[in-house]
Amino acid sequence: MTEDNAHIESCPLDPPLSAEEARVLGCLIEKEATTPEAYPLTQNACVTAANQKTSRHPIMKLDPGRVGQALRQLEQRGLVRSEFGARATRYAHQADSGLELTPPQRALLGLLLLRGPQTLAELLARSERLHRFDDLDEVRYCLDRLAGRDAPLVIGLPRGPGQREDRYAHTLTGKIDRPAAAAKAAGESVNEAAAANLESRMSALEERMAALEAGMKMLLPDGSQPSA
Repeated sequence: MTEDNAHIESCPLDPPLSAEEARVLGCLIEKEATTPEAYPLTQNACVTAANQKTSRHPIMKLDPGRVGQALRQLEQRGLVRSEFGARATRYAHQADSGLELTPPQRALLGLLLLRGPQTLAELLARSERLHRFDDLDEVRYCLDRLAGRDAPLVIGLPRGPGQREDRYAHTLTGKIDRPAAAAKAAGESVNEAAAANLESRMSALEERMAALEAGMKMLLPDGSQPSA
């Protein structure tokens, strides 16, 4: 490995997962834990889960055809199995056997598949419904086990500009340029912080406008309305 590409990690799967496969696999891992009464999932349920606007990054808009293709490809890889029912075919993940995962490792990998690079604190907070970790040290231990394989399933990213904590990413969708991934994550963090700041300022402005309107009503004669 040359100095120029020493930061490039190889993918443990050949070929790597597509973005659609990664999203669908993550959804199956998540829904097994969060909605066991509806698991295994139908293809339509997989579409709904893949296109959720919460707990997903990036937001995707997959049609049934692309989700169906992803399910078939995952089944060929041995990462998903299908079960034929009276009304519809249902799908369950086989990540534990296919990727040799323990339940805690499965929970963390599922979160990384669904939400991209995350810090230890984010993984601890977001994993509660998938697996209850005692503390950050337990999360770190599981990630270290995944990262310590001959073909790592997880890698640590260097801190980008403005970041205070290390982030972790999965490697199932292909080679990862660590500095580039860290810079991208830093940019996304800045955008999220800017959006949160703008929302806070807008909320404060709306409160001030409401207070001003209430004050004007108190100064005007009964029944009068402040002019636009």
